[in-house]
Amino acid sequence: MVPLLTGWGRLDQHSAHGTSLVGVVFTGIVGALVYGNGAAVDWQAAILVAVGAVPATVFAARSSARIPAAVLRRFFGLFLIANAILLQFKGSFPVTGLLDGTAAAISLVFLGVLVGGLSGLLGVGGGAVMVPGLALGPGFGQQLAQGTSLAAMVPSGAVGAVVHARIGHVRRDVVFPLMAGIAAGSWIGGSSALALPDRTLRLFFSVVLIQLGVRYQLRNGSSSSDTGGLPGQPVSLLTPP
Repeated sequence: MVPLLTGWGRLDQHSAHGTSLVGVVFTGIVGALVYGNGAAVDWQAAILVAVGAVPATVFAARSSARIPAAVLRRFFGLFLIANAILLQFKGSFPVTGLLDGTAAAISLVFLGVLVGGLSGLLGVGGGAVMVPGLALGPGFGQQLAQGTSLAAMVPSGAVGAVVHARIGHVRRDVVFPLMAGIAAGSWIGGSSALALPDRTLRLFFSVVLIQLGVRYQLRNGSSSSDTGGLPGQPVSLLTPP
């Protein structure tokens, strides 16, 4: 979303980052409602993940300025590719789906900490981390993992959006047209995902992760996003160019 806002929308990097976070929140709300209508959201799991994600996001965001953006991009690119490969071997791991009760709840909170930490460091939405975590850990089906991820990312995304809005980095003249497009896209995308077989959707998701991971690896040199982070906030790495 950030490249579209900076390119077509001609927003500066900070405004694009803040405005995109509002879009992420709205995507999560609409997407979670669509998936929830198809019984593809585990609301209890979403809450547990959010409990870990929100404080971790804040802590990691304040620490991210000390880490070079190029290092973060390369790490995240490798992380995405590894997740994509692991998703295709779901069911081959002896721990998948074995946790229940208190152990499962604790694991979901820790997943939230991981998601929030990486999101805070990298300035990205947590879906690329959360969906594989839910699929490979608790053993969620792909639709359930994606729906739960959308619901869980709303609180941490809202925290970031509020911070940016308070310092004037949310363009209200762009947000409202953006919401209309997001509503339509989230409804179409969510409805399509619910109609696909689990294996097909998981393969498609893995292809997207690999494509993003490779682009992060190929991105080099410095750019405005390398040095344009907010004080105490991550540089904008929402999407590679």
